[in-house]
Amino acid sequence: MTTAKLEVLTPANCQLIFIDHQPQMAFGVQSIDRQVLKNNTVALAKAAKVFNIPTIFTTVETESFSGNTYPELLDVFPEKDILERTSMNSWDDQKVRDALAANGKRKVVVSGLWTEVCNNTFALCAMLEGDYEIYMVADASGGTSKEAHDYAMQRMIQAGVIPVTWQQVMLEWQRDWAHRETYDAVMNIVKEHSGAYGMGVDYAYTMVHKAPSRAKAGHRTLAPVPAK
Repeated sequence: MTTAKLEVLTPANCQLIFIDHQPQMAFGVQSIDRQVLKNNTVALAKAAKVFNIPTIFTTVETESFSGNTYPELLDVFPEKDILERTSMNSWDDQKVRDALAANGKRKVVVSGLWTEVCNNTFALCAMLEGDYEIYMVADASGGTSKEAHDYAMQRMIQAGVIPVTWQQVMLEWQRDWAHRETYDAVMNIVKEHSGAYGMGVDYAYTMVHKAPSRAKAGHRTLAPVPAK
């Protein structure tokens, strides 16, 4: 293993690319629950925004086949250009290569559909021809079957791709809870997107530290009244 792969991800050393998070591509995903997939992808995008990670969106055949990128994902980065392609392999589009080069980071965090096609070909080509390091976000990507996703991940790992998960990436960027400038924003993402972990944070804040509930509407709690 090279020394570079021993380096943890930081806000200063990596960039992020979202590949083909489009409805028609998501319809074919069978390796992960599709609502979970969207949750994880949007959470990763929100984390990237908190830490000012250079981020690229690329899509394939939007009008003729794949449809528009999830609006929840696009709304995290309003006004950002979307790099449209015809090739299944994002590396084949010069706009994508130029955007990666312009960001100037050798470590590329990847979230995309499908794992066995668009993610796989991009990762292998970007490593071989572009000398990039690829960090594949396994739970913010999906394949057409569990086997398709799993074996594609294995193939990429054998080639040197580093497998990660979205929350792992976010917490690696945070690194130290003493970094107060991002603490609250990270906790907000955790509470909204991290399932049981987020529920635990809500419980600790409200029941232990007596913080107010984060529910936006006001609710009264009516005392118990035993039935007669």
